[in-house]
Amino acid sequence: MARNLRAAVALLAAAALLAAGCAKGSATRDDAGGGGGGKVTLRYFTFSAAPDHVKDLDQIVAAFEKENPRVDVRVETAPFEEYFTKLQTSLAGGTAPDTFELNYENFVTYAGGKALLDLGPVAAADKGYDPAAYQPSSLAAFRHQGRQFALPASFSTVVLFYNKDLFEKAGVPLPTADWTWEDEMDAARRLTDRKNKVYGDFQPVQFHEFYKTLSQAGGRFLAEDGRTPAFNGPEGVRAAEWLVGKVGKVMPTEAEIGGTADYDTNLFKSGKLAMWHNGIWQFAGLADAPFEWDVVVEPGDRTKASAVFHNAVAASARTGHPKEAWAWARFLTASKVAADVRIRSSWELPPVADRSLLAGYLKEPRPPGRQAVFDSLKSIALPPVIAKQQEMQDAVTEELGNAAAGRKSVKAALDDAARKVAGLL
Repeated sequence: MARNLRAAVALLAAAALLAAGCAKGSATRDDAGGGGGGKVTLRYFTFSAAPDHVKDLDQIVAAFEKENPRVDVRVETAPFEEYFTKLQTSLAGGTAPDTFELNYENFVTYAGGKALLDLGPVAAADKGYDPAAYQPSSLAAFRHQGRQFALPASFSTVVLFYNKDLFEKAGVPLPTADWTWEDEMDAARRLTDRKNKVYGDFQPVQFHEFYKTLSQAGGRFLAEDGRTPAFNGPEGVRAAEWLVGKVGKVMPTEAEIGGTADYDTNLFKSGKLAMWHNGIWQFAGLADAPFEWDVVVEPGDRTKASAVFHNAVAASARTGHPKEAWAWARFLTASKVAADVRIRSSWELPPVADRSLLAGYLKEPRPPGRQAVFDSLKSIALPPVIAKQQEMQDAVTEELGNAAAGRKSVKAALDDAARKVAGLL
């Protein structure tokens, strides 16, 4: 599935985190033998660069190495669905990369397990560092217990993609920022041609789509105390019914998808999907789509709410090169070079405070409706985050799947999910 599913994340277990903090050995060694004036090899592990942006990352690496000739950055990548399992294994085994990418959902667990380098001391020693270079909310998202454990590297939003050609051929009005769920469903029904395997809509029935649609319906995932599930109330039922109600009617069933990787991406690129809930990281992969497409802020119900994902760069607590790790993290997250490369290649967006650096993003011709990316930031739905994040996501996704398959009613599925989540809390 596309990366906005975010449902395949493997969190660190407490034991693994403790092992990572206590294991012997070094994360990396100097190529020249551990000291002196030899070059430093710095390993960087990432999921967001692969597969579409490896060359873009190479440009940033080359610029950094030019400014820091004693440092060689070695990039390592893994698909998102495998990334956190591999990272966990390396941390537990004492072979972690010096620097690596984290997402907002998993950050707290890593920061709380002694796996990450406290960036405060190296930042204090860097006279050129200015925290004002970052958007304050993005920087604050990667603090834990008053300490900065990662630097925000990028953010992305989920929008509604649509195949303009399919809409115009069917005589259906194009989506607008004022659309509601009802408008979307009406268009989806008119655009679905199951005989020819053309579908009107695709929105995965899983945790990340549910917490967002729950916000759109005016509900909340956890009660104000942060310890009690609240998603199985009337708003949650409405949100789940919105997702489940599409399956087998305006979007494919699980059986039709058949576990095919990137099914939705391929369906949209083949011109067989009219509307698609996905993230702006898909822009680059759609550059050669043989039809006209565009994006708009996702429709709402009682209110608008858009999913926003944050990624950051952290350093291993056991890196042998904290100064170089910090320099690389700062360059990758806040340099003009990095910002320019991200914008030019539509590789998510840099969380920089200087808005002039983002101006070029709106000048890119495809999709023409890029302003929707910034408009979606006006109403943000952040995911609920708990220590047992993956277990929570899996529990909700499993029960939503039961409802989508008809094994349980929506209400029964949500009640069962709420009991499971309560146990995790």
